[in-house]
Amino acid sequence: MPIADTTQDVQRAQRAQDTDRPHDRSQTDNATPRTTSPRTTSPKLTLFAALLGFVMIAVDTSAVNVGLPAVGRGLGGSTAGLQWIVDAYTLMFAALLLSAGAFSDRLGASRLYAGGAAAFTLASAACGLAPDLGFLIAARLVQGSAAALMLPSSLALVRQAFPDAKARATAIAQWTMAGAAATAVGPVLGGALTSSVSWRSIFFLNLPVGLVILAAMRRTERSVRRPAPLDLPGQVTAILGLATLTYGVISGGASGFGRPQSWGSLLVALVSMSAFVAVERRTKEPMLPLGLLRDRVVAVCLAVGFVINAAYQGLIFVFGLFAQDVLGRSAVGAGLVFVPTAVLCTVTNLLSARAAARWGARTPVLVGQLACAAGLLMLLVVNGHTSATALALLLLPLAGGLGFAVPSLTAMMLGGIAPERAGLAGGVLNSFRQTGGALAVAGFGALVAQHGGFVTGMHLSLLIAVALLAATTLATLALPKVHR
Repeated sequence: MPIADTTQDVQRAQRAQDTDRPHDRSQTDNATPRTTSPRTTSPKLTLFAALLGFVMIAVDTSAVNVGLPAVGRGLGGSTAGLQWIVDAYTLMFAALLLSAGAFSDRLGASRLYAGGAAAFTLASAACGLAPDLGFLIAARLVQGSAAALMLPSSLALVRQAFPDAKARATAIAQWTMAGAAATAVGPVLGGALTSSVSWRSIFFLNLPVGLVILAAMRRTERSVRRPAPLDLPGQVTAILGLATLTYGVISGGASGFGRPQSWGSLLVALVSMSAFVAVERRTKEPMLPLGLLRDRVVAVCLAVGFVINAAYQGLIFVFGLFAQDVLGRSAVGAGLVFVPTAVLCTVTNLLSARAAARWGARTPVLVGQLACAAGLLMLLVVNGHTSATALALLLLPLAGGLGFAVPSLTAMMLGGIAPERAGLAGGVLNSFRQTGGALAVAGFGALVAQHGGFVTGMHLSLLIAVALLAATTLATLALPKVHR
C-alpha cells in the first residue's frame, strides 16, 4: 500500500472532519473533562511523534514490496503466499479505517496513536522473527490494524498541537511531504537492507523508531475523549467478507476455482457481504451509510478510487516481482526502479490542487485516469528483454496519473455531499481505495501465477486495468462539471 498515494485524501478528510467539531477550547472543556500530561508539551514534539509514525508506516510498506522475493526464498512461499504478505496488511487497513475515527473519539487520539505505535512495533518484531510464512502473515494482519489506527489519529494530534489554522496547515504539509519522501526512499532502503543484511532487517528497523515515538508520546498532551458509536457487527462482517473474497481469488488463481477452498471462500464472502448490507441497513449509526452510495457523484468517486488504486497497487506488486524474478535485478536494483514513480506521484499531487482550483475537480480526475490508462497501454511492450531503466520510465505515466487524480477525486467527492458527512465520506473513499488495491494484488497475482507464464499474466492484468479505467473515465465524464 503506497502510503504517499493516500496522504492527500486522508489529510482532506481529517481537515473536513475537524470543521464539524468544536474548535473553541472552552466549549470542549465544558463538554468533556480534559486529561493532560503533567509535563510541558511542545507542539513540535507532538508533530515529530506524528510525523515519525507516518514515516515508519510509509517506509515499511514500500520496503516490504521490494523484499518479497527474498521472503519467498527464505520461507519457501509461493506467489500466493507473497500476495498475502501484502493483502493481510492492506485488508485490515481498509476495513478498520472506516471505524478509526470512532476509535479515536472514544479513546482519545493520543492514547490510540500510542497504542497503535506500540502494536505496530511489536508486530514488526514478530515479522522479523517469523519462522514461517503463516506466522509472518498473521503479524502483518496486526501491522495493518495498527497502521489503520495510527494514520487518522496522527492527524488529530497535529490539529490538537496546532490550534492556529495557519500553523496547522504548515504542520500538515510537513507531515504529508515526510510521508511522500519516506515512500520514495523505502524501496531503495528495503533493497539495500535485503541485499546487505536480510529481509528481516526491514522489520527490525521499526523497533528503534517505535521506541522513539513512544518516548515522545509520554510528553504529549492527552487528547479529549468523546462518546462515539462503534459499529462492531458491521466491522466484523466487512473484515470477514473482504478476507474470504481475497482468499478465494488467491486460492483460485493458485490451484483452480473448482476446488472447495476457493469456491467455499467465495461463498462465505457472499454471505458475509450480504450480512454486512443487512447490518448497515438496520443499525442506527452505521460505519457505511448505504444511502451515501445512492448519490451519483459519490458512487462514481468510489468506483474511480477503487479502480485507480487497483491499477496502481496491483501492478506495482506485479512489476516488483517482475523486476527481480524475470529481469534478474537485485533487490536494490528493483527498489531503484520505483523511486521515479514515487517522486513523480508526490509532484503531481501538488499540481492537482492547483488544477482543480482553476478548472474544477472533475478535470484533474479525468486527466489522471486517462494518463493512467495510457501508461498501462505503454507497459504492454514490457517483456523479459526490457531493461530496468526502460521499465522505470514506462511506469511514470501510471504514477503521474494516479498522483494527479487522487487529491481532486477527494475534493470532488466531498463537494458532492453534505458538509456534516465529509469526515465519513473521506474514510469510505480511503477504504474503497485500499480494498481495490488488495483485491487487485490477489487477482493480478493469480494471473501471473498461471501456467501461461508471468509475462502473459502481466499483460492480461494490464488489459483488465485499462478496461476498468475506461469504464470509470466514461462515468466521470458523465458527471456535471459543477455539482453541489
